[in-house]
Amino acid sequence: MTAPMTTQTTELAKNTQSANEHHLSDKTLVIFDWDGTLMDSIGLIVDSMHVAGEAHGFETTDKAVKDIIGLSLMNGIEILYPQANESQMLAIQQTYAEYYIANSHATPLFEPIENMLQTLQQQNKKLAVATGKKRKGLDRVLDASKSHHYFVMTRCADESGSKPDPQMLTDILEYTQQQISDAVFIGDSIYDIQMATALGMTSIAVNYGTATSAELAAQNPTYQVDTPQALADLLCA
Repeated sequence: MTAPMTTQTTELAKNTQSANEHHLSDKTLVIFDWDGTLMDSIGLIVDSMHVAGEAHGFETTDKAVKDIIGLSLMNGIEILYPQANESQMLAIQQTYAEYYIANSHATPLFEPIENMLQTLQQQNKKLAVATGKKRKGLDRVLDASKSHHYFVMTRCADESGSKPDPQMLTDILEYTQQQISDAVFIGDSIYDIQMATALGMTSIAVNYGTATSAELAAQNPTYQVDTPQALADLLCA
């Protein structure tokens, strides 16, 4: 198993990727996870889950919540609160949604992300999103961040199944008429990297979201970066 390629080894990576992979600069389709990758929303997700669980008599830890980010919300609730019955899980989901929506003004895009998206668009890249959010939730944050226009397609867990099932990625590839070798997927959770790996797609793990650097490295992403700026530098080089 090879080690992930950090920003420090980017130039070496461009020369050593297998012949059937394009270099990052040749990728025509760039697919992003949303929470913790493009949007600084991890803190709000953790707070929302604590509020929702405790409102219905359940407790969990920050780490446990971070570990389920990337999955669909209901899958995450089932993992966090296995002792809850179906009606309790639905109530937790509703309370979570109400709290998150009420406080979602506090979740901006990471500082360099909009400039990165503009640059990639100017380079004629097709941009897409594959997220564990529900469609209503993604549309709401796309509206709030005024970022709809950057993406040729977005796909959500309630449309294609929860990560690490790669159906979201295959839907995007089919819609954009791109090949796996044309695409790169970027995410901050182990489920993101597992989803890309399932298709043999080039992946970039970002260390500033849900999972630790070591947890992500164990999934063997193609590249791994520490900061949003490092991601922008890598993709826009």
